[in-house]
Amino acid sequence: MDDYPLLNIFWTMLWLFLWIMWFFLLFKVITDLFRDHSLNGWAKAGWLVFVLLLPFLGVFVYLIARGRSMGERDMKQVQENEAAFRSYVQQAASPGAGAADQLHKLSALKDKGDITQEEFDRAKAKLLA
Repeated sequence: MDDYPLLNIFWTMLWLFLWIMWFFLLFKVITDLFRDHSLNGWAKAGWLVFVLLLPFLGVFVYLIARGRSMGERDMKQVQENEAAFRSYVQQAASPGAGAADQLHKLSALKDKGDITQEEFDRAKAKLLA
């Protein structure tokens, strides 16, 4: 440990961090490339070959050329995830309201004669289970 001073440890950690950050950026670009629905297959293949054969140049050109739309796709994905989460929470928070509504519809069907009492009882037991 005497021949490896503290500054060398710092530089090694810095280069390791930059290397990990580079791979994160490379995977982010490749993920964005496949998530983009506006590009056709040949354009995706071309970008992928460019990014894989000349990684530094390919990633930097991709970020310059398509960086804005990359951010827009990220924001759209976040908004879709948030909307799905809110919908799930609302649905999970009020399961009784959905069951009560279904029971009301089943009762109306039974009253109209569209379903029999046995069918009503089976559907009711299924809803309440």
